[in-house]
Order: sequence, then structure tokens, then C-alpha cells
Amino acid sequence: MTEVRAKWTGDMQFVAWANSGHAVVMDTAPQVGGTNTAIRPMELLLVGLAGCTGMDVVSILRKMRVKFDRFEVRVKAEKAPQHPKVYTKIELEYLIWGKDIPEQMFQKAINLSQERYCSASVMLGKSAQLSHTYRINPEG
Repeated sequence: MTEVRAKWTGDMQFVAWANSGHAVVMDTAPQVGGTNTAIRPMELLLVGLAGCTGMDVVSILRKMRVKFDRFEVRVKAEKAPQHPKVYTKIELEYLIWGKDIPEQMFQKAINLSQERYCSASVMLGKSAQLSHTYRINPEG
């Protein structure tokens, strides 16, 4: 069982620890009582999503023996205008750099992550419209 605890440190800032022993700081904007010192909790959900699917894709590509130099997952999300302001639309963009990246294998790794392995994608997909795109060796 995963366990997390969040300790209030003042204003609207919290430090949270998971049973893995690692910590993360969270805060919010000054207009709602925070001091803007750390990531927002809802942003942290998207960070978790990017990390979850990113680790899947890297693992799958390694098993496929696909070599790459660089890999990124970018996430854009829209929230509902009224409370609870849940994410309603989430777009993931997978970017990979390297020589002779096999497009079909990259697509397969992404699809396996999205449909089978990334629990964050599956869970968030139950309440938000999830979509993804990918680019191989994008400029910039």
C-alpha cells in the first residue's frame, strides 16, 4: 500500500513524503494565501503522469533495443472553470531524438504505455479527455 503524509509548514506550503522516503514541497499562488515557493498540487498530478508514461516508454524502447539520445514528455491540460476544477482535457506530447528512430516501435511503446502500463494515464483518462502526439527529432 502506498502511503503519503503532508506536513503544513506555514502559509499554504506543505512538504509531503511518500513511503519511498522522498519528499516534495507544494505551495500555491499569493492571491490564494500561498507564497509561490513550490509546485502546485494539481501540477504535481501532471508531473506524475509525465513521469509514469515517460518511464514506461523508456523501459519499452530499451527492451526493443531502440537507441535514442534524448527523450521528453510534455503535458498541457485544461481545467474545468468551476469547482471542483478537475482536468477536463490533457494532451501529451512525446519527443525523441536520435539516429534512425523506428517510428512504428516508438508508436508501439507510447500506445503500450497509454493503454496498458501507465496507471496514471488510465486513471486520469476516466475523468479527462486524454490525447497524445509524438515527434521524432523535432527542431529546437
